[in-house]
Amino acid sequence: MYIDKDAELQRKVQDALANDPESKLYDIKADVVEGDVLLTGIVDTMADRERLYKNVTQLSGVNHIEQGITLATDGDITDRGVEFEVAEELHADPRVDTRHIGVKSIKGKVFLVGNSDNPEEIEAAKEAASKARGVTEVISQVKTHAREPNLETIFHNQVRNDQED
Repeated sequence: MYIDKDAELQRKVQDALANDPESKLYDIKADVVEGDVLLTGIVDTMADRERLYKNVTQLSGVNHIEQGITLATDGDITDRGVEFEVAEELHADPRVDTRHIGVKSIKGKVFLVGNSDNPEEIEAAKEAASKARGVTEVISQVKTHAREPNLETIFHNQVRNDQED
């Protein structure tokens, strides 16, 4: 029973990949066992990989997706190279103000740094960073500005401090 359903789901996944203009640029294979899908192949960016997973997840009958897609690089890319690529993506996105958000990279793991009060800007920066070559993971360390404490908060903090002495 599962064999027929798995074969049907595998055809649906392969058809979805073949009919997507961006997915068909890559040689992605799908294997299905009891509704669990294993996608294998190589894509250029983390954003490409996430888009593939998202598209397949939306198909009916998919229970789980195993992450078997790897990221390609055209040779070695240094942390400075990754930072440069991410900075270009951040500059290209009109939703991101690079005066608020910058980037650091360690072995392909990208850390977004800075300050922003805008959650949409932070999310846009994460999306933009994931499009850059060499990025394997994006972690936001962007801080939101703390509000100025009001007099009541200052008073209560002082009272708590007095009790500690």
